[in-house]
This record gives sequence, C-alpha cells and structure tokens, in this order.
Amino acid sequence: MLDDTDLMSLGSERDRLDDVRIAEARPLISPAILLEEIARSEYGSRTVLEARRTVCEIAFGKADSRLVVIVGPCSIHELSSAREYASRIKQVAERYRKELFIIMRSYFEKPRSVVGWEGFITDPDLDDSHHINKGLREARTLLRDLAEMGLPAATEFLDMTVPQYISDFVTWGAIGARTAESQPHRKLASGLSMPVGFKNPVDGRIQPAIDAIMSSRRSHWFPGITKDGVAAHFRTKGNEHTHVVLRGGSKTGPNFDATHVEEASRSLREAKLPERVMIDCSHSNSNKDHSRQRIAVESVAKQVRWGSPNIIGVMIESNLLAGRQDIVPGQPLVYGRSITDACVDFDETERLLELLAQAVTNRSL
Repeated sequence: MLDDTDLMSLGSERDRLDDVRIAEARPLISPAILLEEIARSEYGSRTVLEARRTVCEIAFGKADSRLVVIVGPCSIHELSSAREYASRIKQVAERYRKELFIIMRSYFEKPRSVVGWEGFITDPDLDDSHHINKGLREARTLLRDLAEMGLPAATEFLDMTVPQYISDFVTWGAIGARTAESQPHRKLASGLSMPVGFKNPVDGRIQPAIDAIMSSRRSHWFPGITKDGVAAHFRTKGNEHTHVVLRGGSKTGPNFDATHVEEASRSLREAKLPERVMIDCSHSNSNKDHSRQRIAVESVAKQVRWGSPNIIGVMIESNLLAGRQDIVPGQPLVYGRSITDACVDFDETERLLELLAQAVTNRSL
C-alpha cells in the first residue's frame, strides 16, 4: 500500500508519465483554414477531376490507349525551379497529348531508411527548422498553380495527416516501397479519392503490393483528423482504382522486362485483380543510376510496340539538370538539380518521352 509520502511523490511526477521523450510540440494549421486560404478554382477543380477520370480510363478501361507518364523531380525542394519544370513539361504534354498522358511528379515527403531530409512539407527551409505550416502552405500553393496550368500532379502519401491538406489537388497517388506493407497506409489508400499505385517492397517481392491492392479495395475504419482538425474515426468505401508499380528490388534486381511484367500479371490474374502494372524506371530498376532509366524506358517501349495489354504507364525521375547534389550549410544549391535521388535532365526527358510516344503510335493491335 502507498503511504502519503509515496502518493505525494507520484503526484509530482504524474506529468512525466507521458510525453517523456517529447522535446517540443507546435500547433498545426487546420486543413479547413488552409483550404480556404488556398482555394480551388472551377478550372483547377476540373483539371483534377478530368485527369483522375483519364487515368482510370487508361488503367482500367478500354477506350483510351495512351500511356500514363509520371515524370518530374525525385522530390520538390525549391519552388521556382519546380514551376519552370512544370512550364516546360506542360509544353511536352501538349506535344504528345494523343500518345501520352503526362502527370508531373510533385513529391513533398521523403521516406528514409535511416535519417535524412524528410521532404519539403516537413522541412521547407532545408535546415532542420521544420516549419511544417510553411511547408504545407507552399506545397498546396504549388499544387494549386499546377492545376491552374492544366497540369495534373502526382505525389506519394507518407504521413497520415498530410492528405487532408493537399489531396484535393492530386490526380494520382503512390504508396511507396517502404509503406506498401503498412496496414495504416492500405487503409488510407482505401479512402483516397484518386487512383493509387502500390510499389513492390524494397526487396522486390510482388505479393505484398498485390495484398495491398486487395486490402485497399475493401472498406476500413481508421483514425485521423477532419478538415477542421478534429480527431475522428473514418469509415472508407474502398478504392477500386489501385494497381501495382514495379520498381525492382534489392534481392530480385530490375523487374521492368517482359518476363517480370507477365509474372506480375499472372499473379494479379490469380488474385482476380486487373492485370495492369506501371513501371518505375528509377530506383532498383535503374540500379540507382539515373542514366540507366533509359534502359527501362526502352524495354517498356518495346513491350508497348509489341502490343502488351498490361503496362499502363511509367514513372521517370527527371529534373532541369542531371544528377544530384548534397545540402551543404552555407553553400548555395545548384538551381534545377535534385537533392535526393539523381534525375535525368530535361533534354534526356524529352528523348525518353519521344520513345514512348512513338511506341504507342506503332503499337501492334
């Protein structure tokens, strides 16, 4: 039994029973306030709605034979170069509008195997200051501007809270290799309003991505926050517009070739799922060498020319300039070059997109 002294001691330490390792807490702006501040126009809303329908028709319908192309920087880290990239890729999208449906890769969150910069939303100033409200505001502003340009946007969803701030501007969403086996992310995908691609895990196994699709197509309950910033329990309807993204693996190696595409298609067929896959030309499919994305693109182009019915599109990591750079305190960054994964430059991007467009034009029917 505790005596009075013990009870007094317990009372004085009660606050230390929780948040023992929390050093600081900052309030987040509510999604509703940010959505009112950076609102959708009628034109921007139409851009997103029509783009989502187009992706679904390409991926799961029969009337649209174009390829979906998710192309752009590995991650957004600086807004002026992102806007310049958007302006240039918009022109290319117009040029190949009959063959390709181009969506700009607009990634604001970065998963890390150990540590590192976690993305523009979390740390927009690139200095560990973590001004997340600034990151949310500027990310949403960029997505609004892309929609106003008539340019669809794609992103990866990592944090479970972020979708409430930006998802209304997103045409296509990704659940990455490190989170495809995460049950919370599968539940999140089941409630997202856009088509979602699940990448195979880092080791290259396909089954977890297929399991993720099966899970996300069903209704789930999961906790989150409402647009007003209130904690809530959501029931989802399930997302039937989900598919596999082949990105290679540390154990399997690249998986963009016809043999791997057929193996993935067979596994989807056995699971009674649509036999449709997207090819990520970067990551393990390029052996983390940005210049080798061309090899994957050439393989996809050949399969498309041969009439493959299973490939719905590709992902290409591309920026204004080739390669990557490190963040060095006190040293300015090179404009238009990635600070995460290395990317191909814009000239090479145009050449790769031309290859894909030609393949669609010359597809065997």
